[in-house]
Amino acid sequence: MRFSSFRPHVTASLQRRTASSALVRHHRAALRGVGRSGVSLKSRHNSSLSLQRDRDFSGGRVLHVRDAPSSSGVQEPPQSPLQQYHRLVESGTLKADPHQERIIQKLQRLHNDLLHYEPPSISHTPSSNSLLSRLFARQLGASPVAPPENVPKGLYLYGDVGTGKTMLMDLFYNTLPPHIKRKRRVHFHAFMIDVHKRVHAMKAKLGSRGGDPIEPVARDLAEDAYVLCFDEFQVTDIADAMILRQLFEKLLNFGVVSVITSNRHPDDLYKNGIQRQSFVPCIELLKERFEVTDLDSGTDYRRIPRTLSHVYYDPLTPENKAELDKIFKAFTRDPDDPVERNRKLHVWGREIIVPESTSTVAKFGFLDLCGKPMSAADYIEITKQFGTIFVTDVPKMGLGQKDMARRFITFIDACYESKTKLFVSSEVPIYQIFSDDPNAKSSEISDHMRSVMDDLGLSSEMVGSSSMFTGDEELFAFARCCSRLVQMGSKEWAETAGAR
Repeated sequence: MRFSSFRPHVTASLQRRTASSALVRHHRAALRGVGRSGVSLKSRHNSSLSLQRDRDFSGGRVLHVRDAPSSSGVQEPPQSPLQQYHRLVESGTLKADPHQERIIQKLQRLHNDLLHYEPPSISHTPSSNSLLSRLFARQLGASPVAPPENVPKGLYLYGDVGTGKTMLMDLFYNTLPPHIKRKRRVHFHAFMIDVHKRVHAMKAKLGSRGGDPIEPVARDLAEDAYVLCFDEFQVTDIADAMILRQLFEKLLNFGVVSVITSNRHPDDLYKNGIQRQSFVPCIELLKERFEVTDLDSGTDYRRIPRTLSHVYYDPLTPENKAELDKIFKAFTRDPDDPVERNRKLHVWGREIIVPESTSTVAKFGFLDLCGKPMSAADYIEITKQFGTIFVTDVPKMGLGQKDMARRFITFIDACYESKTKLFVSSEVPIYQIFSDDPNAKSSEISDHMRSVMDDLGLSSEMVGSSSMFTGDEELFAFARCCSRLVQMGSKEWAETAGAR
């Protein structure tokens, strides 16, 4: 089935995505250094908390990560995934887990394969459709129609919330062989926004005569990075579904090696989606070209108890306001980086006003952040810019504030994915801002909601119930938001988050 036959669907979906999820700017700015060298990583178990403090998780930049030199000035030799895992277990940072060690053996296999892998050279073809451009393209030769014979098989790691996907991806990416400079780690949602922007730009270059925009986009992506690591792979949009099969096929043919984490087995991707049959070849490609691995060991690493840090303050009293103001002042006391009022951020030609901020710390009132039309792209831009964010005066929300509740959930997702340090003052305990009145009849928790909360390691006593959210996706987003707030309130998160 031709890609062009889906153009009306893709165009409409891209317009919706552009309005709600625009994110990635095509620049290769150097990654800012870690802001606070004195932060230490405390002992914790193998949770999905990030072991990496210097990645741009949301924006998907190409990263060239190197180990920092030791205090003696001698740089430690790079570790392999297995060596690094054993070192973390010995130091008490991680808890030994035979099942996870078997998974890490697979990461080690790919690591070893990449040591000796030389990706094919990528020749550029002109994007114009002129006669001269077509003649030049023939001279360069046709694009590859199959993956290189020596390309290592990728990894597709899937499992429920709490199976350690993020920790495993951290372990693999941070120990990639040092000679690999063309590498990229990116949240899949951000990656697809980037792809749609590139496709849109390529169509404009191809002009009225048309042509396939996917191949040159795949070529550019492969030139940027031949090792691609995707966090949270999922397909919910027809525009993504129609592009992915061809895009993945082209990337593989250009010699790109990928590691993917997901909540779903490939067979369960895009279930009940529009024209899913057209996406099935992509599923078969994933199963053929990737080693598909189930991470579920029966252990939920998020349920291992954590010490909560004092980052959430309720109720909204003068005492709590004073305490939060004191913390904000402590974070912004650098005279070389003073607080600026009404700083302006720009996202696709629109302005976001930040009431109070330094270059790395921002403070918003809840209504400033969620009381006006804001998209996922806006929140991702904010969390990309600021490693520490204060949000004040979060109210208890009911059906009348459903739009604000959805925006707050989207904001928390952006904070979580970019490893943002968060401080919040709220009317009620932060986990209960969406909860119904406990005395109301509607407060009874449905069996489905109870199941979702159980999967996420949440108790009904902590979260309560909410009639605000109805569909399966809304219920899961609500419960996941509560789960992430719990994790972001832990001492481990507070001590390791916030680096930009």
